[in-house]
Amino acid sequence: MSAEGDTQAPHPPEDDSGDTPERVELRDGLADVDPAAWDALTGGTEPFLRHAFLEGLERHECLGRQFGWFPQHVLIFRDDQLVAAAPAYAKTNNYGEFVFDFAWESAWNRQGLNYYPKLVVSVPYTPATGPRLLVHPEAPDFDHLRTLLVRALVTRGRELNASGVNILFPNQDDLDVTRELGLAERMGCQYHWTNADYTSFDDFLAALSSKKRKNIKRERRRVNEAGIEFRTLTGATGSPEDWARFHRFYVDTFEKHMGIPTLSEAFFVETAAALGDQVVLFEARRPSETGDDETIAAALCYRSHDTLYGRFWGCTEELADLHFETCYYQGIEFCIHEGLARFEPGAQGEHKIPRGFLPTPTYSAHMILTEGFDQPVRDFCEREAQMMQAHCERLHEHSPYRQVQPDDAPRA
Repeated sequence: MSAEGDTQAPHPPEDDSGDTPERVELRDGLADVDPAAWDALTGGTEPFLRHAFLEGLERHECLGRQFGWFPQHVLIFRDDQLVAAAPAYAKTNNYGEFVFDFAWESAWNRQGLNYYPKLVVSVPYTPATGPRLLVHPEAPDFDHLRTLLVRALVTRGRELNASGVNILFPNQDDLDVTRELGLAERMGCQYHWTNADYTSFDDFLAALSSKKRKNIKRERRRVNEAGIEFRTLTGATGSPEDWARFHRFYVDTFEKHMGIPTLSEAFFVETAAALGDQVVLFEARRPSETGDDETIAAALCYRSHDTLYGRFWGCTEELADLHFETCYYQGIEFCIHEGLARFEPGAQGEHKIPRGFLPTPTYSAHMILTEGFDQPVRDFCEREAQMMQAHCERLHEHSPYRQVQPDDAPRA
């Protein structure tokens, strides 16, 4: 990727609405932002965008210099009422973003330029699609406020001398705005499960080919024959001891894979209590005659009004197929029981396809601020999207379903 022959990155269109009552503010933390006012922007339905989740990351020191995340939240007020906001962070590395830009960083370095800082609109450590340009549902001018947010983010990016503004895993409404504003768009791929109005897990299995159906039944049977039982907890029903126990699983998993366990025990305990039923924990337990059951594995998920999101898991024993049962099949059963439309179990993993999770496009939007790099980035994204689209289409040839599902095709 070369910067030669490019022009200055485009600006979002100027505001032509005349005098407006909006007041834009920048905050380096959410501690002094009214939680109810922040949560009202999404109706409290999005767990990762709840004030308790984002502010908890800040207060429990899960961000900051050690991890390269520095809050730069943009807030818009109208008559002192919070009407729009964007959770934004100045980044000094690419840790915890799940949109990999090593090639971009290399291109900047080859030109003797600094790629960092960059300004990222995202939920730290969370590759889940959702709103990023938050607007109060009663605001009459959604697009105007989203445009104003993008303009304010670009202004802050220039003040930071950032390489660009990067909006990660936005939903369709946000993409419509960023496309209208001319931001570069990048395509990724995850593996999501869609609820086709299943009435039971057996109903889901009936939609699969015979071979895939038998394989899943065999995997579940192995776990059952090992004497493992499952318990589902939520933030409302679990105890601080339950979340502390899960934190040990979480740390163990990261240490096994040479990762950094950024989230603290206090963060898990506090956010579980604050988010209540939006936090879901599947525990694999070995019953004991004394009644002192042993938890040997657990998977932590979060739920919105229509989607279950898989985030972390850990185990103390490596039993055959325990991971698939704990992280996938328990979640699918939960979605069917709760009437949730989707299950996003996390980033990566083609092994999810034979278990009912299909390739699904994800996106990010980018306003490149370094002079000379906008067009090369656009060219890169266009070439990459063509390859990603072809890759998703090839993966769909391995769909486990007997018939085409409603979302059984990648969309550009």
